Amino acid sequence: MAAEGGGKEMNEIKTQFTTREGVYKLLTHSEYSRPNRVPFNSQGSNPVKVSFVNVNDQSGNGDRICFNVGRELYFYIYKGVRKAADLSKPIDKRIYKGTQPTCHDFNPLTATAESVSLLVGFSAGQVQLIDPIKKETSKLFNEERLIDKSGVTCVRWVPGSESLFLVAHSSGSLYLYNVEHTCGTTPPHYQLLKQGDGYAVHTCKSKSARNPLLRWTVGEGALNEFAFSPDGKFLACASQDGFLRVFGFDAAELHGTMKSYFGGLLCVCWSPDGRYIVAGGEDDLVTVWSFSDCRVIARGHGHKSWVSVVAFDHCTTSVEDSDPPAEFSGSDEEFHEQIHFAGGRDRANSSQSHLSKRNSTDGRPVSVTYRFGSVGQDTQLCLWDLTEDILFPHLPLSRTRTHTNVMSATSPPATGSASTAATTTTAATTTNPTNPPGTNGNNTVSSSSGNSGALSNSIPAPLPRSNSLPHSTGPAGGSTTPNSHMSSKGSSIIDSAFIATGVSKFATLSLHDTRKERHEKDHKRNHSMGHISSKSSDKLNQLSSAARTAKADAAKTLGTLLCPRMEEVPLLEPLVCKKIAHERLTVLIFLEDCLVTACQEGFICTWARPGKVGLLPSQNPTNSPSGTVV
Repeated sequence: MAAEGGGKEMNEIKTQFTTREGVYKLLTHSEYSRPNRVPFNSQGSNPVKVSFVNVNDQSGNGDRICFNVGRELYFYIYKGVRKAADLSKPIDKRIYKGTQPTCHDFNPLTATAESVSLLVGFSAGQVQLIDPIKKETSKLFNEERLIDKSGVTCVRWVPGSESLFLVAHSSGSLYLYNVEHTCGTTPPHYQLLKQGDGYAVHTCKSKSARNPLLRWTVGEGALNEFAFSPDGKFLACASQDGFLRVFGFDAAELHGTMKSYFGGLLCVCWSPDGRYIVAGGEDDLVTVWSFSDCRVIARGHGHKSWVSVVAFDHCTTSVEDSDPPAEFSGSDEEFHEQIHFAGGRDRANSSQSHLSKRNSTDGRPVSVTYRFGSVGQDTQLCLWDLTEDILFPHLPLSRTRTHTNVMSATSPPATGSASTAATTTTAATTTNPTNPPGTNGNNTVSSSSGNSGALSNSIPAPLPRSNSLPHSTGPAGGSTTPNSHMSSKGSSIIDSAFIATGVSKFATLSLHDTRKERHEKDHKRNHSMGHISSKSSDKLNQLSSAARTAKADAAKTLGTLLCPRMEEVPLLEPLVCKKIAHERLTVLIFLEDCLVTACQEGFICTWARPGKVGLLPSQNPTNSPSGTVV
């Protein structure tokens, strides 16, 4: 399935590729770059990133594109497959001195044809809020680098908020800001709010409201990327220590953890229905993780170097299920909650509601296909299909199997091919056969894994549920940890952060001292070897001899729920694996009528979906600006 041929053909840059839907074609007229179209010398520069926003323009040309190349930041009208790109007329162009833009994000809630809110993170640690339509710079956060001196790795608006945004740094810290607050003239003082396995959350102590509202310290090393779940309730973090950590955002509770096969994790994304997370990184793999089961369900091998971006294609994700919605056997609250978040998503696919409504505990066959893509430093684009034989390996026939048979299926398969590995059940993934993945993580057979309690803070796994009782927690509530239900607004850490800004009203001196002593003790205790249990899934809190600790940690996680061995989970092969650029790829975004890629040379390419390419030839090439055809 990978790129065929060898030698010269393997190094050829592809301009089209074919999938079951048809042919995807590169539109050379729709290439965006710096106006001079000269390849950018990318040595020592930050990755090229691309952000889109729709300003709901009545003319039908509402898409806007922002991208950074070196020290430059560009903002254009994005014409996609409709018209040729006019690079001579950027709406806004900025050149920065002393620092480089590293990432950016539009707020879709506030975007209009007259104004957009764009956050830009920089290599020196600052975050700028600009309006490229009005050509204004409204605010600069962390200007004096008092909050964090390390580079910004990822910046995102909090879903559903016009004022809150989250910033990740290469220090491993994550900060929650409010655009209405200032950052203060002195370094912030923090108070511990919550602490868990491999993370801690602090609130900023101040008499008046100031940024940051919260500081999350996640893992060891850089926090490379984070992503909010489609409903905005959960946060997935990909860290340089190789761990994927998924949190309930409001309550700052750790929902689940996954470890890369080796090396750091560089990218992460959610499926459109929130059931699955895909991560990629320095192990050259894409890893698919089940949100409800908190376990790895598949890996994909196709890249020859680090995977830099993973993304789901919401338009090609499909479900063929004849069951009516009445078959949903969960609670009414779960049903309405899922329908609410499915219907509220921008560019939502019609199949998404079917995905949300589908009862994963029934035995009826269902044809489910999730499409996702990945790009890497090997200059290759890979497309992957996640099908029902991977997602639901326990078919209705498996109801007759006994636990003994399930246990015996834990031996490694004879081959690693996707066709045979898809049906294997392993020690790390042994579940009650009547409940397929997606039902409840508590179905893990405790005797089949020596580390079954690792994801639930060492709480012993309960016994498997009765075969006659179907249980479904749904994607928004499924969890392996009893304390990870975040529906209560009273436990919101954001609320706590706002309350804490007035902490001086009720915090007496003695109370403050007591808290400080206790926090110092907690801090010391959490960095001592005695505190770290032998079954701990994350020993990277030990700051000294970090390399030796990391090796020991990797050895102890391999073969567990955190990091199954290669033969223990299905291995996906890419549908498409094509070399599409000369330099490493840094962007992959799926849009309605095209997909967008970008490479480190600064070229942003548009690939028309099958059937969409016919829109461009109707344009007269002589009307396009000179020099747009390459």
